[in-house]
Amino acid sequence: MNVSLQNIDKVSAQLTVKLEKADYQEKVDKSLKSFRQKAQMPGFRKGMVPMSLVKKMYGKSVIAEEVNKVLQEAVYNYIKENKVNMLGEPLPNEEKQQMIDFDTMEEFEFVFDIALAPEFKAEVSAKDKVDYYTIEVSDEMIDNQVKMYTQRTGKYDKVDAYEDNDMLKGLLAQLDEEGNTKEGGIQVEGAVLMPSYMKNDDQKAIFANAKVNDVLVFNPNVAYDGHAAELGSLLKIDKEIAKDVKSDFSFQVEEITRFVPGELTQEVFDQAFGEGVVKTEEEFRAKIKEEIAARFVADSDYKFLIDIRKVMMDKVGKLEFSDALLKHIMLLNNEEKGEEYVAENYDKSIEELTWHLIKEQLVEANDIKVEQEDVLKMAKETTKAQFAQYGMLSVPEDVLDNYAQEMLKKKETINNLVSRVVEVKLAAALKAQVTLENKSVSMEEFNKMFE
Repeated sequence: MNVSLQNIDKVSAQLTVKLEKADYQEKVDKSLKSFRQKAQMPGFRKGMVPMSLVKKMYGKSVIAEEVNKVLQEAVYNYIKENKVNMLGEPLPNEEKQQMIDFDTMEEFEFVFDIALAPEFKAEVSAKDKVDYYTIEVSDEMIDNQVKMYTQRTGKYDKVDAYEDNDMLKGLLAQLDEEGNTKEGGIQVEGAVLMPSYMKNDDQKAIFANAKVNDVLVFNPNVAYDGHAAELGSLLKIDKEIAKDVKSDFSFQVEEITRFVPGELTQEVFDQAFGEGVVKTEEEFRAKIKEEIAARFVADSDYKFLIDIRKVMMDKVGKLEFSDALLKHIMLLNNEEKGEEYVAENYDKSIEELTWHLIKEQLVEANDIKVEQEDVLKMAKETTKAQFAQYGMLSVPEDVLDNYAQEMLKKKETINNLVSRVVEVKLAAALKAQVTLENKSVSMEEFNKMFE
């Protein structure tokens, strides 16, 4: 076997692999022997079919398969051992590749075109100035989080007069054109209303200061702006029928219920952050602020990587690529989309490839490695962030571990977690090397940067 590489130019080369019979014959013999042991033919006992007959039936296909295996292994090993920085996969050279005939040939020569990565140096230093945005934790964010905790321990009280967000329960009855209860009309006992959710302000105002035993007249269709699902739910009929019910209804108030948030007690503090971690409302709010700010670091780092990407792309400039080869590879990977797709998306793919190559150099230069414990930690942090969205800022370690282990059962999830670990470590390394232009922004301002 002989494998050689010839550079055509800076970004392309030809890889030639020459195979002799000795390179593959032992594997062919072993494979044919295995076929013979399994072969079943009329007139022969299992495993006793003559080898000449086995070769006649399977020889060509076995040679083709084994030669292909040896070829792939040879290409892979050469590229790995010689650290060939190849892009995409090797493509058979259409001009130099000879026709292969497994019936008559014993020696084979394969010629591949290879796209090479351009040579360049990606480095960062204190001369590189990059914006770093810290998202401000507003009082409103803290208030909403506190509210979430107090609502968990809240209760429903029966009251005599309606206020916004109260819930009404009573008898709902359809009226005729004269304002009387319609004979055979729709009636719902124990109907539940929350006027604050009505879409029409005039209809909503009808319920202001309503008291138990009051009888109020309103129009559900107008109140809910003809929304079929809400009307169907209120009137207890099919939503397609409900949207055509335009008449007024009377509502006799039987009960008014008001949600009363719970108090901030030591029990709430302990449930949120663990026993004795915080002991006052002031400490509670400070801890919430700390937790929210910690969650925002990932968002800030994500934006930092976007910004440093632009800095590095500008520093490196436009790189030279083997466009013809890469377009061919892109077309082969997107055959169903055709050449038009390649033409429209090639420049964008080169931009992404350039950043990928830059990032590879930065990862290697900073000796960034991903260990199993890093992936597990990221899985836990991801799980913790998901719980935090529902106001659960303190989740037991065993719960986090169970959720994380479930995530690690999926290969795609593991790949995503590994990518995130790399980005987190890369952001931390680069932040220490460049000059950060620190800026504080509100969440609204930060989100607008992505519009």
